[in-house]
Amino acid sequence: MSEVKLSAELRTVFGKGAARATRRNKQIPAVIYGHGEAPKHVAVEGHALTQALKTPNVLISLDIAGGGTELVIPKAVQKDPIKRTVDHVDFLAVKKGEKVTVEVPVQAEGDLAAGGNLLEHVLASVSVEAEATHLPESLTVSVEGLQAGASVHAQDIALPSGVTLVTEADAVVLQVVAAQVEEPAAEVEAEGAEA
Repeated sequence: MSEVKLSAELRTVFGKGAARATRRNKQIPAVIYGHGEAPKHVAVEGHALTQALKTPNVLISLDIAGGGTELVIPKAVQKDPIKRTVDHVDFLAVKKGEKVTVEVPVQAEGDLAAGGNLLEHVLASVSVEAEATHLPESLTVSVEGLQAGASVHAQDIALPSGVTLVTEADAVVLQVVAAQVEEPAAEVEAEGAEA
């Protein structure tokens, strides 16, 4: 995973009014936590950060004006419930070689066995531990030919080297269910008339 370089500024004024003013300046307020240091409040260029956040667990190099450079990953993203724009981001400061625990999305590939089976995503992501500079963007699982009743557990997912599973090994991630068939309306009405 390559790192994304973004520019940021230190924030000295806090509160709702200050956060709104930051967003009006096309920046997103954020806080950097980690390594036992006091949190750093920053404002990051809005459009570039929004684009970077489209990649899960993106590694970001923040060039902070007057505050040096910080290597971070997003830990919590708050969005406006109506506009769906990013309102605030909590970053975790990381160092090269440091291991972190993150949620990684699980994607299914392949076709299920014939017969109208449906794939149910029980867990959309699994927790893994990996080096901060080598976080997987997603994990892919083959569901080729699986029949109704089959399931894929967390331990069945192939992990890249250097990545260890944190989610319980027997947790069901995907399962195949038989499609529900509705009775035709005429039969249902006939059964209702008999009762």
